[in-house]
Amino acid sequence: FEYVSRYCFSLPSFAKFLCLTIIFVLGLLIKLLRNFAIMRQILNSAFKRWALIHRYYKITRFYSFLKASFYRSFLLILIFVLIYIFVNNFIIDINLLINNIIESYSPTIIILCFLFTESVLGLLPPEIFILWSSKSASPYLYLFALATASYIGGAFSYIIGMRISRLPTISKYIELKIEKYVVNLRKWGGFFIIVGALSPIPHSIVSIGAGLIGYKFKYYLLWSLFRYLRFVIYYLIILKVV
Repeated sequence: FEYVSRYCFSLPSFAKFLCLTIIFVLGLLIKLLRNFAIMRQILNSAFKRWALIHRYYKITRFYSFLKASFYRSFLLILIFVLIYIFVNNFIIDINLLINNIIESYSPTIIILCFLFTESVLGLLPPEIFILWSSKSASPYLYLFALATASYIGGAFSYIIGMRISRLPTISKYIELKIEKYVVNLRKWGGFFIIVGALSPIPHSIVSIGAGLIGYKFKYYLLWSLFRYLRFVIYYLIILKVV
């Protein structure tokens, strides 16, 4: 290219312009072809990696677990809706009950109560608190507060699991009690935390399991952000029903 460039500069103006333009275009094409070859290698490598990951999750039956979790979520939502309709129509006016709770207790107490339950094995279903937020004066604000309480509660559960892992006797006992969660965490890592954050799987137990096996805290916090999405989805479903 250097020799040709020198030759082009010795030509008349128009011929020189044309010659330099051709050199520039050829140089650009060569560069693009090189970049294309590199991109092709990167894409091939990424596809092979994806194929291996896909094969691993297929062998470990992650997709079957995901489908079962989806059906379980749908079933539990349906049961919650049917119970709500039955109780509201035949036992007690739930709207009146929630209004009494709103008048009797401050939002801070209710949110702190939810934070406690989310930190200790998820004692109360989040749907009850989501229903409360939908009837409150600032539903979006309290929904965000509940989702944040659940997220922080999960982080507390993670720390509890991490502390328990330092006590061999208790650690073995707890690990046996939540064995299936620990096994799934070791197999699927972050994907299982995402499923736990979105589905009715107890988020606090998944969080304890993550701390117990020493899953990286920063990644746990990242994948647990899907907890916010769960609250939005359930809020929209409850809003349609009530």
